[in-house]
Amino acid sequence: MSNAELKRRLHLVCLVILVAGVCGAMLIYRFATDVPDDSVGYVVVNGTVYPVAASDSKNYQREVERFGGKAALVFDEFDRWFAQLWSGKALARTVAWISILLSLGIYLFAMSLQPDARPDGGDRCEGDKSG
Repeated sequence: MSNAELKRRLHLVCLVILVAGVCGAMLIYRFATDVPDDSVGYVVVNGTVYPVAASDSKNYQREVERFGGKAALVFDEFDRWFAQLWSGKALARTVAWISILLSLGIYLFAMSLQPDARPDGGDRCEGDKSG
């Protein structure tokens, strides 16, 4: 298979991944519901009600820090953030970004492929001939 043919196929794969990923993300966003948070209570500020998650409470943070130190607190926050990426409407954004980055990577790889060598073996430019 020549590099030109490989480039053409990679561009086609890039386009298919991008279209399928963005269409899938739109469908997920349209039909997904946001998962209810793990609220343990509510706080009212200026007439607006805000839910308070269990992980936001001082008692929860103190217990996590007591068992694992500051590193456990940081890893617990990272774990909660990462878990939120894979549920509800946030999943649609995650799928869209993954498909965009994957298709961009394939496109850049295809663009970095060198053109085919000339069949007569003359890889040098005309001005490079000595003699």
